[in-house]
Amino acid sequence: MKQPIINVENFHKAYQHEIAVDNLSFHVESGQVLGLIGPNGAGKTTTLRAIAGIIPASAGQLKVGQFEVSKDPLSLKKMTAYVPDDPQLFNDLTVEQHFAFTASVYHVDEWQTLMESILKRFELWRKLKSRASDLSRGMRQKLAIGCAYLYRPRALLLDEPMTGLDPKGIRALKDSISERAQAGDAIIISSHLLAMVEDICTNVLILESGDRKFFGSIESLKSQFGDQLTGDSLEEIFLSTVGNTDPV
Repeated sequence: MKQPIINVENFHKAYQHEIAVDNLSFHVESGQVLGLIGPNGAGKTTTLRAIAGIIPASAGQLKVGQFEVSKDPLSLKKMTAYVPDDPQLFNDLTVEQHFAFTASVYHVDEWQTLMESILKRFELWRKLKSRASDLSRGMRQKLAIGCAYLYRPRALLLDEPMTGLDPKGIRALKDSISERAQAGDAIIISSHLLAMVEDICTNVLILESGDRKFFGSIESLKSQFGDQLTGDSLEEIFLSTVGNTDPV
């Protein structure tokens, strides 16, 4: 097995008397795209936020590369990008200013050339001078993802990244995720779009009520559960694996 870029061991998170995630272990290697799925309240966003260093773990060890989240958060953030499902942008800054700010924080050289390539891919180039407050929901999502791509993180954590995107935006994002994986990044995508997860993810982690129900490759998931069903789509397997019938 390759040395994982993202490594989570015995992760536990509790809020007062409520357990959000219980003793969770998994890893994501270079070039892998992990689909993180589960019903509402399964602990998906909690897990992503803990890996990103936004919330502390109650117990366990979370690492990105050689950096442990609790011990070296600044080094970790340099190689990690977390894009939430509702990105909080600076409403008074333009698209260009968002990229300039990101480049300054992460010390990105020749960022204008990279920005132009990213914005043209996501069809945001004409919005270069527009303020974030004037962008549509989908454009704000593209801007947040574009800024995350700018400093070339090794670990990408995407929480419902397709929210608000039109079909061309979804295709552009899927292609870019595949390219980042081919370049050796480790990527986690939390999404309720199970067909999309099945299309671009190499591995899957299923959570329910903070517990791991399955972790492994898409092929091993279908091998384990597919013969018990009339079909072997990820959606059908998901619905048969968890108690909740709402795949979000």
